[in-house]
Amino acid sequence: MSRVGKKLVPIPKNVKLLVSGSIVYVEGPKGKLQYQLPEGIETELKDSELIVKRLSDSKMQTSLHGTSRSIISNMIKGVTEGFIKELEIVGVGFRAQVQGKKLSMHLGFSHPVDFDIPEGIVIETPKPNQILVKGIDKIKVGEVAAKLRSFYKPEPYKGKGIRYAGEYVRRKAGKTVA
Repeated sequence: MSRVGKKLVPIPKNVKLLVSGSIVYVEGPKGKLQYQLPEGIETELKDSELIVKRLSDSKMQTSLHGTSRSIISNMIKGVTEGFIKELEIVGVGFRAQVQGKKLSMHLGFSHPVDFDIPEGIVIETPKPNQILVKGIDKIKVGEVAAKLRSFYKPEPYKGKGIRYAGEYVRRKAGKTVA
């Protein structure tokens, strides 16, 4: 049995959870989310807890059992608290600012890099070298943060680039002069 899949998913009082066929709907104070359960995975609602079960012990259903439980648990956390990914911009003259529905970043290129903010995601720049990606969908927040980081990954020689807050970038020594 999956250790994660066996765990019960607690449902807080301010969250409405509805299972219709193989679709799970979650509604909370921050918004609504839905998830299509994979084939062979079922849910059962008991009191204020959700039980995720699999119908057989095939390799695919075994691997999706814990994943489905985690996704539903993250949906509940997302509609109550939300998710935040923090990015840091390191480099002289590197900065970012939100202009309407776009994030404009100056990353040392000959042009600013503009990023259209997707629906359901809020991007804030409290400091010019700090980006906060917020949203209720953990997967979407992670994808947007990874996309922003991909515009200029941290390089090992000078350490410049966009990195996650607290990320360690291994530094290398440059060329030595004889």
